[in-house]
Amino acid sequence: MTNQNLEKIFCDTLVKDVMTKALVSVDPTTTLYQVSKLMQQGGMGSIFVKKDGIPSGIITDRDFAIKIAAREVPLDTPVEKIASFPLMTINSDESILKAAKLMSEKKIRKLAVIESEKVVGIITSTDLVNQLV
Repeated sequence: MTNQNLEKIFCDTLVKDVMTKALVSVDPTTTLYQVSKLMQQGGMGSIFVKKDGIPSGIITDRDFAIKIAAREVPLDTPVEKIASFPLMTINSDESILKAAKLMSEKKIRKLAVIESEKVVGIITSTDLVNQLV
């Protein structure tokens, strides 16, 4: 496959075509232990953190390695102390090429997907890689 073909696929494929629609979110006071159990039981790599009922942050499996385990943060710590705020977002009608560029610029692996300013899904670097194969 040529670079032109790849770029065409990435330009023509929209975020909404590859995003995951199943969303899990928790309140800011949820403990890291509770979040880890939710991730394990659901086989998820991230969970949104709600403020005032609206997803506004994210905690990822990478956070558990980099921010929690490496710093020996107690598991009874509220998730809001570790989660990343604000939530990085992309519109569902954008191309996955734009999503890839945004992830690369921000050095992140997950983007919340929005429609009419409401979070409707998530797109990950794994989703992008899967489009290549």
